[in-house]
Amino acid sequence: MIAKEDILELLRSTESYRVERTVSTGNMDKFCEAICAFANDMPGSRKNGYLIIGAKDDGSIAGMKVDDALLKKIAGIRSDGNILPLPTMSVDRFSFPEGDLLVAEVRPSDLPPVRYRGRVFIRVGPRRDIATEAEERILAERRCSFMATFDATPCLNANLEDLDIDYIKTKYLPMVFDEETLVADKRDIKEQLASIHLYDRDNDCPTYAGIILFGINPKYFLLGDYVQFVRFAGKDKGGDILNERQFAGPLYKMLPTLESFVKDAIITQRPVPESLFRERTVWNYPEGAIRELLMNACMHRDYQANMPIRLYQFDDYIEVMNAGGLYGEARPENFPSVNDYRNPLVAEAMRVMKYVNKFNRGVTRVQEMLKDNGNPPAEFDVNTITAFRVNVHATNEADLSKGTSQDTSQDTSQDTSQTDKTIEEKIIEFCKEPRSLAEITEFCGFKDKRKFRERYLNPLLGTQIKMTIPDKPTSRFQKYISR
Repeated sequence: MIAKEDILELLRSTESYRVERTVSTGNMDKFCEAICAFANDMPGSRKNGYLIIGAKDDGSIAGMKVDDALLKKIAGIRSDGNILPLPTMSVDRFSFPEGDLLVAEVRPSDLPPVRYRGRVFIRVGPRRDIATEAEERILAERRCSFMATFDATPCLNANLEDLDIDYIKTKYLPMVFDEETLVADKRDIKEQLASIHLYDRDNDCPTYAGIILFGINPKYFLLGDYVQFVRFAGKDKGGDILNERQFAGPLYKMLPTLESFVKDAIITQRPVPESLFRERTVWNYPEGAIRELLMNACMHRDYQANMPIRLYQFDDYIEVMNAGGLYGEARPENFPSVNDYRNPLVAEAMRVMKYVNKFNRGVTRVQEMLKDNGNPPAEFDVNTITAFRVNVHATNEADLSKGTSQDTSQDTSQDTSQTDKTIEEKIIEFCKEPRSLAEITEFCGFKDKRKFRERYLNPLLGTQIKMTIPDKPTSRFQKYISR
């Protein structure tokens, strides 16, 4: 809130678009329109606006008395539902020898246009007016520019000391910039960090990306920012807990620790007879596939949620779950062909540090590595709105113990490919008339609709078949028809 000594100076200010003076105490429409106009900040100054009740047009104090009833009435404007989105404002009473002033301080909205009873009010110099269509469009465009992703927003409770500055200077910045550029850059560390969106100049604090990537203690600011590993006995969560660990800290420290843990504690290898005199080494899970899934979980998770990334290991499969479902342009019907980034700054830093490549090949590579190792395909649950889950099954002991030659593996792969091709042809033929998922699944001889859709139906969407209700992909009335 503005200080008392600044109010008199504000009354004499020439910045008339920021101040509305009035001696009226009963014209609520006038007050609401003024607050709406200040919230819209048409000049784009990003400065707070002030509705001052008890002051004349020339800036002098009128000598009125501000009681508690008037104070509550003006404060109630914020949440009475007539101004949407709700404005950010504070109200206070200031007493001077000449009389009282009631001051409503209004912060420019990050989500313009703000409307009062459906109409958009703005300040045009010293007067208040209704916005034209063109002015509304300007405010709407400004709204888009203010809508930063969460990792780009300021972590207001943090300061520079909450970042590992030594690591950033000696390790990370040389990865981002070449040596010549760094030598020539004479700016202080705050300016350097701000140039790569790890520091917020306006609020003088790190962004959440800075805390997530290089914070001394990220979990202090983001309670769910850790990975929870649990090893269960058996094949479900009802079994005894055999091992439990938590991995926390900035990503630059946590990611290599996770890599080592997966390699040492989860991945196992053993010899399997291939012939009478030869053996070959097999792994329960391909290390690269588990690593890829964990990197994607760290990159795409919703860091605002209190749920940690869950890495659960059972006797015959691993479950990886992170907060936040599919984001942006990625939807169940186009996964994994289309991707989007919930945390673009975190994703870019992980790319710079060589943990990910951002080529949208993660899911494809995981499936390829699992297939090469003899594991069943990973099962992705993309229909949960608030979480993303993937199950990876271990290699089949019975199949491995038989031992298969390379030629046999190639024949099996060809047979599977031929089977998939036949199923795809059956789907296209069957869907010459609109068919539901249940009808298609049953026609092709499958029982699990979710697995059938992920493996066979989704790859055909957009090229060979289409939805009858494309705007509502999860509708229970959804059907599919050949193009």
